Amino acid sequence: MVFVSLVVLVVLVVLAVAGKLVVSRVVRERRSHLETELRNRLVPREQLVLREDEPSAELAAALDAARAGDWRTVSEYLAEADSDRDANRRWMRMEPLSTAAAKEDHWLRRWREEEPRNAAAALLQTDALVQLAWEIRSGRYASEVTMEQADGFHRVLREAEQTAREAVELAPAEDPNPWVAQIAVAMGLGWSQEDFRKLWAEVTARDPHHLRAHEGALQYWCAKWHGSHELMHAFVDTALADAPAGSLLTTLRVRAYFEQITRDESGAAAYRTPEFTAAVDALLADLEQADPAHPQLQAARGWAAWSLVMNARVAHAFEQFQAMGREVAGPWRNYDDPQAAFDRMREITVQAIARMAKV
Repeated sequence: MVFVSLVVLVVLVVLAVAGKLVVSRVVRERRSHLETELRNRLVPREQLVLREDEPSAELAAALDAARAGDWRTVSEYLAEADSDRDANRRWMRMEPLSTAAAKEDHWLRRWREEEPRNAAAALLQTDALVQLAWEIRSGRYASEVTMEQADGFHRVLREAEQTAREAVELAPAEDPNPWVAQIAVAMGLGWSQEDFRKLWAEVTARDPHHLRAHEGALQYWCAKWHGSHELMHAFVDTALADAPAGSLLTTLRVRAYFEQITRDESGAAAYRTPEFTAAVDALLADLEQADPAHPQLQAARGWAAWSLVMNARVAHAFEQFQAMGREVAGPWRNYDDPQAAFDRMREITVQAIARMAKV
């Protein structure tokens, strides 16, 4: 009788284990199916692009003209935006051409020689020099930058500083962009906080909500450059105090937390605090109000998607990844392989959703 009971007990244990294995296998299969379904809602890895990979037709024409030495077409392209009162949008229109000039500037030098009083050319040259300087320096920590890189960096930035003064003299008095161009110069050359505040006053007197300017100033005030966590967050507080809905200035807050948490090596829990959650919520609300044609909308979506993953709200993050489509933007731009880093974060999101699902 005892033997029979033991046999029954063994059989029951075996059946229980087998049942668990069957259930476990079924759960794994369902999760795998859900993961596949979610991946199919996203753009495949091989189709991901960066913004510069697919310029608009008119920008592509201007870039082709620049490479061919035709600065007049570039001048016409920039002049088309002269009537646009949005200085941030004008800056974003210019930026790809600055990038091109930082790589090859023969056309820009000819333009400046033939039209030395052209304000657009002076501003373009300033930003091109800034981009060239940072390319020389690289994005490494100061301790990893060689003496030769540092010398080249400062030499080119001093040239940009001089060109920026010309741009200020040539531009309309109300144009903030020649002042905006000096933000990266101030950061790289180590302007004092007093001098930077004077520069910032010139910017905000002309455009208090210039997003590109604020992104640059945030870097100046972060602890790794010339500020501190306290000064950085105070800067963001001021920027957001009267920021209009849809300005996307709310990206500053999540970027500030990113700078702080990364520097302090605080770990994942720091991204799940009430403060960070509130910053993410504010960004999401701002995105709802933003102009679909805002030049930095995709970057803001990228910061939102990244923040939501870090904030453990993967379902909402997935929605942002879907909205982003093919273009990789936001924090992943800082990686050596942005598309790969972006795709890894999407995969993390997909797997997390599948694990949480009731399957």
